[in-house]
Amino acid sequence: MNHADTKRIVPNALPVEDDEQLAHDAWGYRDTTFKLLDNGSVSLSGKRYALSGLELPSLLPWVSDVMSVNFRASEIPRKPFPPAIPESRASDEFLETLRKIVASDATTLDALVRLRHGHGHTVEEIYAVRNQGIARIPDVVVYPQSTSEVEQLVAFAAQHNAILVAFGGGTNVIDALRCSDTETRTIVSVDMRRMNRILWIDPENQTACIEAGAVGRHLATGLAEHGFTMGHEPDSYEFSTLGGWIATHASGMKKNRYGNIEDLLLDVQIVTSHGLVSRTPIVPREAIGADPRRWIMGSEGRFGIITQAVVKLRPLPQTEQHDAIIFKRFEDGVNFLYDLTRTGKIPASVRLVDNMQFQLSQTLKPGAEGTAAMKRKLEKWLITKVKGFDPNQMVACTLLFEGNRDEVASQQATVKRLASQYGGVHAGAENGAKGYQLTFGIAYIRDFVMSFGILAESFETSVSWTDVRSLITNVKQRLLDEFAKLGLPGRPFITARITQLYDSGVAVYFYLGVHHGTTEHPIEAYAVLETAARDEILKSGGSLSHHHGVGKLRRDFLPRVLSPAALAWSNGIKQAVDPQHLFGVIDT
Repeated sequence: MNHADTKRIVPNALPVEDDEQLAHDAWGYRDTTFKLLDNGSVSLSGKRYALSGLELPSLLPWVSDVMSVNFRASEIPRKPFPPAIPESRASDEFLETLRKIVASDATTLDALVRLRHGHGHTVEEIYAVRNQGIARIPDVVVYPQSTSEVEQLVAFAAQHNAILVAFGGGTNVIDALRCSDTETRTIVSVDMRRMNRILWIDPENQTACIEAGAVGRHLATGLAEHGFTMGHEPDSYEFSTLGGWIATHASGMKKNRYGNIEDLLLDVQIVTSHGLVSRTPIVPREAIGADPRRWIMGSEGRFGIITQAVVKLRPLPQTEQHDAIIFKRFEDGVNFLYDLTRTGKIPASVRLVDNMQFQLSQTLKPGAEGTAAMKRKLEKWLITKVKGFDPNQMVACTLLFEGNRDEVASQQATVKRLASQYGGVHAGAENGAKGYQLTFGIAYIRDFVMSFGILAESFETSVSWTDVRSLITNVKQRLLDEFAKLGLPGRPFITARITQLYDSGVAVYFYLGVHHGTTEHPIEAYAVLETAARDEILKSGGSLSHHHGVGKLRRDFLPRVLSPAALAWSNGIKQAVDPQHLFGVIDT
């Protein structure tokens, strides 16, 4: 045993994800959903979020006004759940052999479980689950508990000409899990969430070896018990997994401090049709020629099944503080962000929302009476009358500071100076914290408004500082133009926010919502808009993706961002490491 081994910590087991808590036909937890109350207000059920249990009287009137939608008249009765679910095509002989590889309770043909493993969270997929159903889903779900079992599963798939589809949290929004209607081979969904152990923590070197199925929220708790954090928190981190983060080349809300997944990853193991890809020792950096880590990141399950990784850790921050700043115009906020990146003193998380999203955030507040109501009126009067902010132009920036007290104090002083330079007004820690936490609660709105004929989705890109303003303007205008051509009722909901900062540019997150009314093919109409938005993003200098990935949703755009030689190189790797096409569902 070497010196490092003697100091390693082996933590207690993490909880295995309880699917009974999770919704089948919507985002998130089963006990958490927005509900329309008799008085016209909206409330988020459950007790998991800051929004939970609050009565929100302004949300629906505001959305109705923005989109010209009468919610009461537009409510669509929910169809019975579940929809028709395809029968499993796995033969008895196939299943008998499969069950010799894993534990007796580690395979299932349960229809609802197979359905959940056959889709992610695009608006198209959730709409299908709630309406016509999905024509092709995995035939069996298997839950391996070790790398050895995964290796045996791969050998089994090769022998039986089956398809293995890695499943983490199922949170993807790129159509990655959709099975081809024409696929005749047996499809096995490999759910990794029983492989969720923190195998060791090395406190001296601040590293950890973690299995790929560890779910973000459980992983954060398990590391915190020993004084550490990865600091990697995608918007989906409550449900997504370490393996999923690596496979999609993920980014987190606090990447300014902790980095993206590529900055955190020291080593990764993946089982391919040729065997286990791994190496030793684990060192800070090395030059070994072509590095497998680089093509495993973002591989989206095409090359094999990721089983574990070694990642960098940081001590838990000494202090954590929130803040919010209001600017008169989006342009002022962008200039503030640009100068902030040049100081090198960037808070862990910085997000700038446009006016539409700022207005939405104001509707996600409970009604106020008495002193609270007077306080709100006074704050509004000070901002709009005394400071001269236009409610239809003002924007908000939310910030999260993490680190030791000196670091945070220095960052706060820098933020204060630059905000003042661009006319920003501090809105306080409470509003900053609410804005940060809103990310988690707001995810439930999309599936709620689907019941009223509204289809909504997010999409992202990264873009240079030079092009960020024009890209946002161009995409919004393109969507307005395309919406007009479709003849859909009302007006579209279009909003954008800047979520990540880089020296050379930013990541931009869009939200699009449309009311489909009585249109015969609502999903097809939405797809027209989504495709137009991506086309305009590319024309305006944006990337195909920042962190969502490509999947089947965006793959037709690949020839516009990769040269023929680059595409051939990517396809060549696939053919070399997976000649039988065992991994990932292929849409023919």
